Amino acid sequence: MDMEWPACLDEYEKLVIRMNTPRVVIDNAVCPTATLVKVDSARRHGILLEAVQVLTDLNLLIKKAYISSDGRFFMDVFHVTDLNGNKLTDESVISYIEQSLETIHYGRSNSFNGLTALELTGTDRVGLLSEVFAVLADLQCSVVEAKVWTHNGRIASLIYVKDCNSGSPIEDSQQIDRIEARLRNVLKGDNDIRSAKMTVSMAVTHTERRLHQMMFADRDYERMPVLRHSTDYPVVTVQNWADRSYSVVNVQCKDRTKLLFDVVCTLTDMEYVVFHATINTAGERAYLEFYIRHIDGTPISSEPERQRVIQCLEAAVGRRASEGVRLELCMEDRQGLLADVTRTFRENGLNVTRAEISTQRDEALNIFYVTDEMGNPADPKIIEAVRQKIGLSNLKVKELPMIYHQKGESEEQTVGVGGTVLLSLGSLVRRNLYNLGLIRSHS
Repeated sequence: MDMEWPACLDEYEKLVIRMNTPRVVIDNAVCPTATLVKVDSARRHGILLEAVQVLTDLNLLIKKAYISSDGRFFMDVFHVTDLNGNKLTDESVISYIEQSLETIHYGRSNSFNGLTALELTGTDRVGLLSEVFAVLADLQCSVVEAKVWTHNGRIASLIYVKDCNSGSPIEDSQQIDRIEARLRNVLKGDNDIRSAKMTVSMAVTHTERRLHQMMFADRDYERMPVLRHSTDYPVVTVQNWADRSYSVVNVQCKDRTKLLFDVVCTLTDMEYVVFHATINTAGERAYLEFYIRHIDGTPISSEPERQRVIQCLEAAVGRRASEGVRLELCMEDRQGLLADVTRTFRENGLNVTRAEISTQRDEALNIFYVTDEMGNPADPKIIEAVRQKIGLSNLKVKELPMIYHQKGESEEQTVGVGGTVLLSLGSLVRRNLYNLGLIRSHS
C-alpha cells in the first residue's frame, strides 16, 4: 500500500508505521476451490479478531485457516469463499478486503453515528420483544437497526434508534430517562428484578462483539438450557501442552457462518492470546484448534479456569445457532411496524429466538427465527396464518427445519436466497481433516 507521509514524521516514526501496517496478499491461483487471503503484521492483542471481523462482516465463509505468530509478528492464511461456495472474483470486493485489512491498525469506524444505542439483557420469555418494540413505538423512537440473541433462557439485544419526528439521535436526558424506566420495567417482568439491565449509549463497539460481551457479562454460560432440542451440541476440550507452555483448545461443531469470529471474539475478550491455530471444515463439520496463553503469558493454570473456558466457548458457539423457522420481512417501513409484527407473532404463540432488524432508505429488511412457546418447531399452519395476517408477499419463509423438508412443499417454502445459502453450507467444500504439522513446526 502506497503511503503519503506527513512532513512532520521522522524516519523512525515511518518505520514504526510500516512495521505495524499489515501486508495483505489475496491469491486466486493457489487453491482451486477458495481464495487465499494472507495477512502478515506486527502482533498485538486483538488483531486476529479484527482480521476475522473484516472477512465475516462481508459474509464470507472461512473454510480453512492457519494462524501462526513468531515473536513479535504473526501470519494468517484464510481460505475463503462467498456464500455460494465460489472464489472471490469481484475486484471491488477484493480491493475492499485489502484496504480494510491494511488499515485495521488504525481501528474501525462506527457505521451507527447519529443513532442512540439501547442495550438490553434479561430473562427471555414469549412476547418480550413485542413489548419492547411497543414501548419504543409509544415513545416515538424509530428503530433503524437491531440484533437480538437468546441463549440458555437469557436475551441480549442491541437496538439503534432515532427520534421518529426529527430523525436525530435521542439526547434529551428526560426522554432517555423515560426510555430506560419503561424498558427496564418490561425486562423485569414478574421475576427478573435483579438481573435485568438496560443502558443507553451514544457509542458502541462492533455490534456482534458487543452482544457477546453483554451475554458474557450476564453469565449466560453458567445457566442450563431451558429446553435443548438440538443434538448437535459443540464439543470443546482444553488441555495443556506443558513443554511449550500453551493451552490447546479444540472446538468441534456444525459448520456455519461467522463461527470463527464467535470463538476468537470470546477468547480475545476473556484476555487470551492466540499464538497458533488451525481451522478446517469437512462436510458439515468444523474443526478448530487454538494454541493460547493468557495475556500475561501463562497457560490455563487451574481446573476452574479450564471449565470456565469450555463453558464460555460452548456459549459462544450456541448464541448464534438459534433454532426455528427463518422468516424474512421485506416491506415499506413505518412507525410501529416492528411492534405490530412481533405482536402478531406473540398472539399466535410464536417465540422469537433471534432477530436481525435493518432499514434501507424507507424499506424494512428484517429476519426472525421463530419456534413455538416451548421451543419446539412451529406448526406450519400457524406460520401460514401469520403470513396471511402480515401479508404473504411481505413475510416469507426462507429456511425450515429438516422435518419440514418433505415432498409436496411449495417452492416458496423450500427455495429462497436465505434458505439456499444456509442449507448449502455443509456441501460447499469437502476438505481433509487437519494435521498439526504447521503449528508444531512454528512453535
